[in-house]
Amino acid sequence: MADAKVIPFDDDRSRNGTPQRSVRRRTAGGRRKAPADAARDIPVGSVPGQLGGERAVPKDASTASTASTASAASAGDEAAASGGQAAGAAAWDRRIAGGLAFLRRRITGDYEVDEFGYDKELTDQVLMSLLRPLYEKYFRVEVKGIENIPSKGGALVVANHSGTLPLDGLMMQVAVHDNHPAGRHLRLLAADLVFMLPVINELARKAGHTLACGEDAERLLQQGEVVGVMPEGFKGIGKPFGERYKLQRFGRGGFVSTALRAGTPIVPCSIVGAEEIYPMIGNAKTLARLLGFPYFPITPTFPWLGPLGAMPLPTKWTIQFGEPIPTDGYPPEAAEDPMLMFNLTDQVREQIQHTLYKLLVQRRSVFF
Repeated sequence: MADAKVIPFDDDRSRNGTPQRSVRRRTAGGRRKAPADAARDIPVGSVPGQLGGERAVPKDASTASTASTASAASAGDEAAASGGQAAGAAAWDRRIAGGLAFLRRRITGDYEVDEFGYDKELTDQVLMSLLRPLYEKYFRVEVKGIENIPSKGGALVVANHSGTLPLDGLMMQVAVHDNHPAGRHLRLLAADLVFMLPVINELARKAGHTLACGEDAERLLQQGEVVGVMPEGFKGIGKPFGERYKLQRFGRGGFVSTALRAGTPIVPCSIVGAEEIYPMIGNAKTLARLLGFPYFPITPTFPWLGPLGAMPLPTKWTIQFGEPIPTDGYPPEAAEDPMLMFNLTDQVREQIQHTLYKLLVQRRSVFF
């Protein structure tokens, strides 16, 4: 038996010795390509390690990359948190340092007050801070028309007065202090009784209040201050609940004469919400005379509930400053013209009353 001839699998010849044709692949167009041509058609980058395309990343490598990214993000969050804590600590340090410096100035007397006793630093840092929670959280005061108060120069703000206790004046002061774009301060004219009460007298002076007299008001206006006056006085703040939002008599027009002499504009101001904080249903006149008060209020809660009855009701307030009424176009002798003063006084009063009615129509509720 003859020896069998072994033919390798990769030999180009067939078993009968004839050469085999090379195997070709059929392309989509029907033309066949050689294996080498087909290899050249493989997209660049589809093979791992090939340049110019996306590399095939092993599963373990991808997981490791994701873990490292998450670790970096976590480290970034921790760094941001620590940075925020450091910033908060620095802010507290500045507050403490500022507070200590403030106390040192108060103890050593290294601060300034004007000729009326107004202490700007104490008002800005302490008194306004004490009144602001009542203004923002309790009464939720909404301010409109603050731009009607001029950015510089004197101005006389004339407002209605109500509420049994004069909280409306204090809220108006905070409204100007916190909302005016020029950071103006309101200097209120207060009644004699305010400066006869212990503690209240000193705080009123520190907050910039002064006696409601024409001389003091004119001096403040000529110095370029914003002055606030409530011409109704005790007639407005002590009126019964049944007459709420009905303006009382505005006196003899003294505030108009003061504005004419100083040549400053008059800014009407309407306050809604103060009438309901202490609904005054009665007035103990005999007790008021014994105590030296203009009235002694009786409300649904006071004096029946004692000190708790003195808490004001949390009504929703709106303070609107109206269009200013100029006075600089009048001659100097106009301040002595009773007819002109009467007309201007009536104009201011009517504008405030009309705005009150409009705000009451727009109000959804006393408390919301």
